Amino acid sequence: MKMIQPIKIEDIRNFSIIAHIDHGKSTIADRILEITDTVSQREKREQILDNMDLEREKGITIKSKAVRIIYKSLKGGQYVFNLIDTPGHVDFSYEVSRNLAACEGALLVVDAAQGVQAQTISNVQMAMENNLSIIPVINKIDLPTADIEKVSNEIRKIKGLENSPIFLVSAKDGTGIREMLEAVIEYIPHPGGSVKEPLQALIFDSVYNPYQGSIVYIRVVNGLVKPGMKIQTMSNKKNYEVNEVGIFIPKRKSVNQLSVGEVGYLTASFKDVSLTKVGDTITDAERPSSQQLPGYKKVTPVVFCSFYPVENEDYPNLQYALEKLSLNDSSISFIAENSPALGFGFRCGFLGLLHMEIIQERLEREYKIQLIATTPSVLYRVHLKDKKVVEINNPSELPDTNLIDFIEEPFIELTLISPSQFVGGVMELLQDRRGIFKNLEYLDKDRARLLYHLPLNEIMLDFYDRIKSISKGYASIDYHIIGYQSSALIKVEILVNQDVVDNLSFISHKDKAYERARKLVDNLKTAIPHQLFEVPIQARINHKIIARSTVRALKKNVLAKCYGGDITRKRKLLEKQKAGKKRMKRIGKVEIPQEAFMSILKID
Repeated sequence: MKMIQPIKIEDIRNFSIIAHIDHGKSTIADRILEITDTVSQREKREQILDNMDLEREKGITIKSKAVRIIYKSLKGGQYVFNLIDTPGHVDFSYEVSRNLAACEGALLVVDAAQGVQAQTISNVQMAMENNLSIIPVINKIDLPTADIEKVSNEIRKIKGLENSPIFLVSAKDGTGIREMLEAVIEYIPHPGGSVKEPLQALIFDSVYNPYQGSIVYIRVVNGLVKPGMKIQTMSNKKNYEVNEVGIFIPKRKSVNQLSVGEVGYLTASFKDVSLTKVGDTITDAERPSSQQLPGYKKVTPVVFCSFYPVENEDYPNLQYALEKLSLNDSSISFIAENSPALGFGFRCGFLGLLHMEIIQERLEREYKIQLIATTPSVLYRVHLKDKKVVEINNPSELPDTNLIDFIEEPFIELTLISPSQFVGGVMELLQDRRGIFKNLEYLDKDRARLLYHLPLNEIMLDFYDRIKSISKGYASIDYHIIGYQSSALIKVEILVNQDVVDNLSFISHKDKAYERARKLVDNLKTAIPHQLFEVPIQARINHKIIARSTVRALKKNVLAKCYGGDITRKRKLLEKQKAGKKRMKRIGKVEIPQEAFMSILKID
């Protein structure tokens, strides 16, 4: 692929592709790469930019990908497009927001059959907050179920897109892709900035390489950067020498320099991964910029879960793996913790349940660590009687009931778009999950948009599965945290063989505590294997037992050798066995398998 140096800033266009999950972002990116000959015939495959096995298996984009494209316009002239393909799931919206900050425009992709979904509206608002030019694109126009007129009307109802020209494409067969690329030149402005100003480059992503250290992905806002140059990270004033700069086509390719408006990567022997923070500004060490770029707001994890290695010797490997993953995904937080039942591990924070699931799978696949994951929970605010406020994300940290004045939990505003015939069932589920009805709006005769406020804790376990089941897969969800509200919450402790197992204990609303405790002890009865002694499984609230199940002991038939004789002989053998079981119970330890921790996920 021929590169023209230097590139005029007027010929650069930086844009993202944003959409609801499964509306065809990655397929559109594939067609753009094919039409512009960015990838050779030999390299062609589906989801070219999705290079993670998990992404290809699940059919979703997890990590954003940047790629440089040389586009020859139908009107003449050659342009450089820096394209960023972004995730569509609500759990990865932070990934989207970071990449929008590196662009001047966005292609908003909407499925011609499914229409505007919850995440579509959320992404438009995010793009507008970043002052991006938005080009609406209706994809999958080749489908028999496509309703272009209806979807066009839905797009025009979105605030800010009332008069925007809408482009019709089929990513599958390539229809309309060239017209869409011409619109990128016409409607998306070229970058601002000046090559004469001191260097300002925004780090919008990074990966770790064992040989090169951190490889940071940058968008140059002012100035230029080239190998041999002395640079400084502005957040910590550390100086480095640039080893290599390059671009993505889509594989990495080194170039002589990256100038104002360009997107690429940089290596500078960043050995300490914690020093290359996403959102930081890189500047010239000898002629530094006077101010940092705005960067990104720090995200707050909303879902917490503990990871413990199955083998204790894997603990240092788990710490190493989490450090490397947090470099690539700065929304993960983790702190070390110790559990009497499970040993040493880490309490981790995530942006949602899918985010948690993906990180767990990446740890197990990429770093070959077998993990035990505990029940997901949220961050609670506990107001004590002495007016202090403590934040806890683990039920074991909850102070004694006598010290607590009240507890607050995070509430979300949930937007749900569903076909009209499923609205009744969806509302019933939301009411059951302590939802507070706010609004019901019919977008047309076939679809409705519901607005509810409900506790984040209530969507932790099987909420998505239940919604998909009720709506036969047609409902879409988007949510954001709106703050904390006081709730009647209590801690339910789980005891196995008289010992409290912190990792099985949970915080619940008092109206649901008994039912959940009853189901959990019943599930644990089948998950915990039989021992040579009887194992009681109990649930208690404030030192009062509210539910119990018992794992029966494995018993040897000690009467098998008695063919007759005095009954006292048999009684003596049974008493001897009973005493042995009692002694064994006192000193016996119960191994709790991973299935026991998973059983808490099935109690709803």
